[in-house]
Amino acid sequence: MSAQDGTSDHASLTVSLEDHLARTLRPILPILPNALSTELHDVLDAPPREPIRGRPGGGDGHEQPPVKTIPYPLLLAISKWSRSPEGAAALSRHEPPLPPNNYAMVSLLAGTRTCPDRKYPAVPVPGTSDAARASQRRELDDRRAITAVINALLTIAGSGLAVYWAAGRLAWKEEWKVLLALFVAITVAASEGVLYLIWDSRRQKSKSARRRPPQAHALPPKSDHTLAADKKWQEHASADGKSGHFDPSVIAATSTDPSGTDHGILRERVRPQVEANVNTRRNQ
Repeated sequence: MSAQDGTSDHASLTVSLEDHLARTLRPILPILPNALSTELHDVLDAPPREPIRGRPGGGDGHEQPPVKTIPYPLLLAISKWSRSPEGAAALSRHEPPLPPNNYAMVSLLAGTRTCPDRKYPAVPVPGTSDAARASQRRELDDRRAITAVINALLTIAGSGLAVYWAAGRLAWKEEWKVLLALFVAITVAASEGVLYLIWDSRRQKSKSARRRPPQAHALPPKSDHTLAADKKWQEHASADGKSGHFDPSVIAATSTDPSGTDHGILRERVRPQVEANVNTRRNQ
């Protein structure tokens, strides 16, 4: 009997060789038939496979720890052997005796993983795309609208019937009971309509807020004075940077920018350092 005697459909299947499964299989190595014993010995002593990378498309590039596997047909052959008369007798003669139930397929496969060394394609989770979320949101809004309309209709009908019944207790004429019931029903319908319009307007505002893209905050435009000061600063900076001399008039013109923008504030902070450099150059 060998592992190849198993079902052909399961020939390519493997399961993870967990520690508890290895401890269960090692005691039967000496009493197994030669073919099964050799195959099981090779599996138990085989080194773990190389680490597997994350599933393609899953977005995680992490490596999984090494994993040892055992062919499913080998486990199936061991389970069949343990249920045979010679297998049951060999298990009972072992010291200590081994329970045959430990080698049933249910016991052998408990706590294992099927084909842990394979890479499966990423399965898209329904409802995670933008279109699916928008469709779910529309469906939820439609359900809420239908529920609101049904509640309003039930409230109107219930109010009219309640007033009609109460007017009957007062021994009113039939036409007065109908008129009073209609008046109350119309009043309730008007209030329900107003409430529905308020709710629908808020729902439309929330929809438009979700659709509106985020707007970038634009900087205030530069004034003509600021643009002229920037140009003068760049010209003198490029010319004076080579000669090591800075014109104080440029510093004063740019640091007293009336626009109050960040450029004027930045130049006001730089001005003392530039003046110190100018004084140093003059002393030299």
